[in-house]
Amino acid sequence: MTLDHARRFFVRALTLARAEFAVLAALMVTAIGVMTFAEVADDMTEADGQAFDQQVLAWMRPYADDPGRPWGPWWLKEAAADITSLGGISVLGLFALIVILFLLSQRKWLSSVMLIAGLAGGVGLSEGLKAVFERERPPVAAQAVETINASFPSGHALLSTVFYLSVAVMLTQAFPRRRFKLFVLGVGVVLAMLVGLTRVYLGAHWASDVFAGWAVGAAWAMVLWLIAHAAARFQKARHAPLQDAPSPLDPAPDPTKV
Repeated sequence: MTLDHARRFFVRALTLARAEFAVLAALMVTAIGVMTFAEVADDMTEADGQAFDQQVLAWMRPYADDPGRPWGPWWLKEAAADITSLGGISVLGLFALIVILFLLSQRKWLSSVMLIAGLAGGVGLSEGLKAVFERERPPVAAQAVETINASFPSGHALLSTVFYLSVAVMLTQAFPRRRFKLFVLGVGVVLAMLVGLTRVYLGAHWASDVFAGWAVGAAWAMVLWLIAHAAARFQKARHAPLQDAPSPLDPAPDPTKV
C-alpha cells in the first residue's frame, strides 16, 4: 500500500467514525431524554418533587398582594409573553409551513416528510401524555396567560424543542464549518429553553412540566434524526425517489477532505 493509499484509507475511516459518532450521540440524547422524563414523572407524584415545583412558583411570584404578578419589571412579563408564543401551536404551525414549503422548493423530499411526521408525532406525544397524567396546572390566580388543557408535560416546551432542534439539525448540513454548525444548534437549543422558561415564569406550568417537555422533545427530535439518517442511506443506496436532492450550491464531495 502506497502512502497516498494509506492516507485516503485513513481519511475515509475518520469520516465514517465521525458519522457513527453522530449516531451514537443521538442515541445517547434519546436515552437520557427518556430516562429524564421517567424520573421527572416519578418525582412529580412525590412530596419532594411537589415541594420543588411549589418553591419555584413562589420564587416567580414574590408579591403576596398580587399572586398573578411575576417577578421583575412590567416589560419582562410582556417580553416573556411574546417569547412564549414561539412555542404555541399556531406560531409553530406557521413556521413549519414556511420551512416545509422551502424544503419542497429545494426538492428536499425526505426532510419535508420527516419534519411533518416530527411535528405531528410531537403533538400526539404531548396530548397523549397529558391525557395519561392529567396533572392540574398551577393555581389560576398565579397564571399570567390563559391555559386550556392538562399541565404535564409542557406542550410548548415539547413542541418547540422538537421543531427548533429538528430545523437546527437540518440547517447544520448547509454549513461546512464547525463553528457555524455549533452556532445553529446553539440557537435552536436556546429558543427551546427560552420558551420553556417563559412557561414557568408566566405561571402556565410547573417547573417539572417543562423539564419533562424538554426531555421528551429532545428524545423525539433525535429519534427523527436517526430515522432520517437511516432512511437517507437506504434511499440513496437504492436510488429511491424519496430522498433529498443535492443543493446546487453544495460543493462536489472530495474524498481527501473531512
